[in-house]
Amino acid sequence: MSQEPGRNDFVFRRTARFRKSFLKLPRKQRESCFEKFRTFKSNPWHPSLGTHPIRVLSEKAGEPVYSVVIENDLRVLFVRRGNVITSLDVGNHSVYR
Repeated sequence: MSQEPGRNDFVFRRTARFRKSFLKLPRKQRESCFEKFRTFKSNPWHPSLGTHPIRVLSEKAGEPVYSVVIENDLRVLFVRRGNVITSLDVGNHSVYR
């Protein structure tokens, strides 16, 4: 799922779970999230984000669930429904469970 270069007609949303997890992150990790979001909102599949599907979560959800690498062991999970991208959770690899 890639996007045409230079086009961004996505709408971005966050779940309550994402907001709660995000607010628990240390300040430096929150800043890293903001930095990566600048790239993410331009192209969620930009190579620097390491976006990849999480098979087990996708099977459970019945739709593709993706992960974006923020830093070392910090990930954001999201789904895409049409032009709406919803961030589900943020945290270490435990968010894959």
